[in-house]
Amino acid sequence: MYYIVLVSIGVLMGLFGGLLGIGGSIVMIPALVFAFGENEHLYQASAMICNFFVGGISALVHKKANVLVTDVVKLLIPSAAVAAVVGVAISNSSLFAGKNSYLLARIYGVFLLYVIVYNVPKFTTTRGGAAGLDISQVKRSIPLTVLCGFMTGLPAGLLGIGGGIICVPAQQFLLKMPLKRAIANSAAISIVGAFYKNITLAQHGIAIPDSLKIALVIIPGAIAGAFAGGRIMHKLPVNVVRAIFILLAAAACYKMLTVAPGH
Repeated sequence: MYYIVLVSIGVLMGLFGGLLGIGGSIVMIPALVFAFGENEHLYQASAMICNFFVGGISALVHKKANVLVTDVVKLLIPSAAVAAVVGVAISNSSLFAGKNSYLLARIYGVFLLYVIVYNVPKFTTTRGGAAGLDISQVKRSIPLTVLCGFMTGLPAGLLGIGGGIICVPAQQFLLKMPLKRAIANSAAISIVGAFYKNITLAQHGIAIPDSLKIALVIIPGAIAGAFAGGRIMHKLPVNVVRAIFILLAAAACYKMLTVAPGH
């Protein structure tokens, strides 16, 4: 049953990760908490490995569909990678050690509240037509793009999320990036944070193989789901994608804000 649950989580995280450009952690981490109880550092380490595969597959699908804004992606990746290392270092601090690891879940929940509040009004203000792909009003700013990358990488490293849950609204707000373009761009974030998080697991009394075991079971289903999700995203109206994004964020937000402390 344990492996069936992990495989199912993998398919769902890949599907929603490919569909929404969020790496899949918004599904994987709350699902693992729900199924097996709080163990935030372990779940983050596993999720960050899986995010690399989900994001990579999704990015390939989006590139084939010609919706990646490559000049933005080239700046997002290195700035997000540097910030992810900083985020992991903060997550490994004494503030979040031992029983206090549940605080990471609570912070995650607060971020999700922000995402929901930011996206709801956009149902009536969506630009770029039904496809949500018009980039004529995008701000081509190097400092703002680097800031988006930093805003993405820091919570990605701190909370183990794929980064898209921050990267998508950050691009919308700072760069005026249409939703579907922002989703495609966010799929290309790197694995640097995942490597750093896993090699520091011993600080929390967790062995690296424990993280790898979860990731290896989840990854095949996540890859299949990411292919499907990436293709589906381009066939749906932008507000349908937004509605799915908000509903998923709301469900995960509730779970993470109510998670019980570990023992």
